[in-house]
Amino acid sequence: MPDAKPILETFPIGPLQCNCTILGDPATKEAIVIDPGEEIGRIHRRLTDLGLKLKQILITHAHIDHVGGALRLKQLTGAPILLNENDLPLLQMMEMQAGWLGMPTPETAPPDESLRDGMRVGLDSYPADVLHTPGHTQGSVCLHFVPMKMLIAGDTLFAGSIGRTDLPGGNGRQLIDSIHTRLLVLPEETHVIPGHGPATTIGLEKDSNPFLTGRL
Repeated sequence: MPDAKPILETFPIGPLQCNCTILGDPATKEAIVIDPGEEIGRIHRRLTDLGLKLKQILITHAHIDHVGGALRLKQLTGAPILLNENDLPLLQMMEMQAGWLGMPTPETAPPDESLRDGMRVGLDSYPADVLHTPGHTQGSVCLHFVPMKMLIAGDTLFAGSIGRTDLPGGNGRQLIDSIHTRLLVLPEETHVIPGHGPATTIGLEKDSNPFLTGRL
């Protein structure tokens, strides 16, 4: 990893306050954006202010609050959209998803490439391994930035909680299995940025998350 620190900004967007993350390389001026669900003008302005060229748009799962603005960001930047193919049915349900929330239906399109398990994405200096973690949705993925000791968890794991499984594509047992077999085996110091709410660590969730310790 280079000596210079990466440009890393996470901020809540849209009515459901989805955590959107910008990761940029100060040397190459390349960037990725994870889960641009809304407020695309704000995200694009921030990229411009930072002098960053967008290389990839990475989507952890196809719920409207995470994917709703992806096509608009692609249209502004030319960057490809990557989303696990198992969530294509949810992408095709965007009008229904918007109806649940009383929101306008955003324009969407199939991703340019599927985020497959084991795939390497991100930036050359700040790569991420794709971990397929079905349960919240069938195409949910987490992004493990090994050199940075960071996990972008989408809605699979939260600080003190886990993703809901009562929406189309959800499966509670599958979610718990994904968390135990794919996430809790990561180093305990791994910094976790969930899809909503505050950051946490793998160690903290392993020790105190009531959904994972058998307390619930």
